[in-house]
Amino acid sequence: MDAVNAALQELGNLLELFASGSGVAFLGVLFAAVFLAVMGVGALVRSGGPAGRRLAGGEAPKAATAPAEGVPLRQVDRDGIWDRLLKPIEKHTLALLNDQQQSSLRRRMIQAGFVNPSAARIFFAVRVFLTFGLPAAWLFVAPLFSRDMSIEKVLLFAFMAAMMGLYLPRIWISHRIDKRTLAYQEAFPDALDMLVVCVEAGLGLDAAFTRVGSQIAPAHPLLAQQFGMVSLELRAGKTRETALRNMAHRISVDEVSAFVTLLIQSDALGTSIAQTLRVYAEEMRVKRMLRAEEMAHRLPVKLVVPLVTCVLPAMLVAVLLPAMIEIIRNIMPHLGN
Repeated sequence: MDAVNAALQELGNLLELFASGSGVAFLGVLFAAVFLAVMGVGALVRSGGPAGRRLAGGEAPKAATAPAEGVPLRQVDRDGIWDRLLKPIEKHTLALLNDQQQSSLRRRMIQAGFVNPSAARIFFAVRVFLTFGLPAAWLFVAPLFSRDMSIEKVLLFAFMAAMMGLYLPRIWISHRIDKRTLAYQEAFPDALDMLVVCVEAGLGLDAAFTRVGSQIAPAHPLLAQQFGMVSLELRAGKTRETALRNMAHRISVDEVSAFVTLLIQSDALGTSIAQTLRVYAEEMRVKRMLRAEEMAHRLPVKLVVPLVTCVLPAMLVAVLLPAMIEIIRNIMPHLGN
């Protein structure tokens, strides 16, 4: 009850500030929104961890000392400010999703390039902050724009701001996934050709992934990163089947999934990996050519709308205008008589 009363009191204070149109309150809300947005983006893209901080800063690892009696061997990290903010949101939002929906959300975050385990809850936190922060910011800004705006318009724009805050993060994640998918589709045939060359030259499949990943990094960094992760998983002791399936899970492209299934079946049946790669590489080249032809065939259809809306009216005016002028000059005077 004390927490509820405190929340109501804070809400009343905010309403009083809104009624007075205070610029200080607006600046405070703006600072809070920018601070939370920066914290959210930083938590999504950071690599995190003590080891990552040591590697980035060049710090040498501290020497291990014998733990005192009663002290646990594993150090327990304390929760930061961002984690303390995320825990209530995760408790009340992720609990509304079942296991399948949570798994689908984490998979989409991985496909978008956010491999941090806390990416899903950060995504939910950003959506919650934007859903409530944008309408609140609009309610504080609205009196500064127009004093005569009706309450209906103010509430309508606040509702639109809430919808924007709710759906814009999802649209951004979908756009990021589509962009990465297109990059994978364009890079995979070239990487497959290099895999064929490496395997036929005598390299094993594991070494071929490492070699191709290092060679295609300047041209196709996303696919090179995925090949590097496959190599790291193989070095860590995972089986080839598990590492390849994890790569297909992260990329989520039909061509890559079929390639992984083909490699696993060839390895299980004992067939030639080089011959399998050569046949599939030829198929991928044909598919890339068909995709290019499909895009070329779509071009005339896409040009119809700008031609009809922009070019055709200008052509009609240029062709018919002289005839209309002649008609007005020669025929209209006779009609008047």
